[in-house]
Amino acid sequence: MSEKAAVLVAGSWGTALASVLADKDMDVAVWTRNEAQRDEINGLHRNERYLPGVELSPNLYATTDMEEAVSGAKAVVIVAPSSAVREVTRALKPFWHEDMLVVHATKGFETETMKRISTVIGEELGCEEGRIVVLSGPSHAEEVVKRCPTTVVVASMDDTQSAAAQDLFMNSYFRVYTNRDMVGAELAGALKNIIALGAGMSDGLGYGDNAKAALLTRGLAEITRIGVEMGANPLTFAGLAGIGDLVVTATSRHSRNWRAGFMLGEGKTLDEVLGSMGMVVEGIRTTKAAHTISEKYKVQMPIAGQLYHVLFEGLDPRTAVEALMGRDRKTEMEMMSLETWEQWHT
Repeated sequence: MSEKAAVLVAGSWGTALASVLADKDMDVAVWTRNEAQRDEINGLHRNERYLPGVELSPNLYATTDMEEAVSGAKAVVIVAPSSAVREVTRALKPFWHEDMLVVHATKGFETETMKRISTVIGEELGCEEGRIVVLSGPSHAEEVVKRCPTTVVVASMDDTQSAAAQDLFMNSYFRVYTNRDMVGAELAGALKNIIALGAGMSDGLGYGDNAKAALLTRGLAEITRIGVEMGANPLTFAGLAGIGDLVVTATSRHSRNWRAGFMLGEGKTLDEVLGSMGMVVEGIRTTKAAHTISEKYKVQMPIAGQLYHVLFEGLDPRTAVEALMGRDRKTEMEMMSLETWEQWHT
């Protein structure tokens, strides 16, 4: 009998990860609230709203019944939007047990509490945050379902759990590394969406490659600075979860964060952008979270700050760029506090 895994929920990334598992001859149950989506996946082997034109594996099936989805599963993969993770995990709780591997691939924060997603899942399941595994890295769903070579990282404080997740996902086209820095992997995956919004906005304004290269470089400095202050290893931000995911998200039309930023740069309002996307744009929620977090930790995040003004205070994008270009003179190496720097170099 084939081993079983459950994926919650059936968005583009959830469906792509379910396809990876199905290619390993696993029985994969994808949970969705949408009955029409369930019927489409089961009857036509398609998920046209999220992955148009893709034929899904017959090893993959959908259900609206949480108990049916997770019953007998050795692993549960949570890929819900950040705003829905707590509710989805709460629905999972009655059917979860300690022997079940829990992986999440959601890149964001719980905006209301500013908590990382692993913290939210741990709270709802009543387990230690350290036994949850974070999956992150440069990985467009549209390419993964086409079996394009893709490399990601799974991070956990528990080496046994991360090794289990590595074995779960790794196949001929989906390479998986492990990392102990769960905090860094999680923060990098969430915060790069902000910089991807900015990169799209820069392209929409027609500012060219020079501007975008600088934006990505200084954006990575911001991500590293706040990440290290929150307890992450700075080397994580130079890896797959950091610069790898930043590059793929900030330079590709597959990226909904880049597309949203591009439309903002073209002059569309936030409401117009959200109305045309049809899918969650995590970078918008994450920008709001980062604004609060940067104030809490007293860490400068000028790019995220200007994007916050554009998204939520109506600032014109060109004015935001002028504000960034007109900032006081700095040295490039102002990335973290002296205390934090010494922590990692003693």
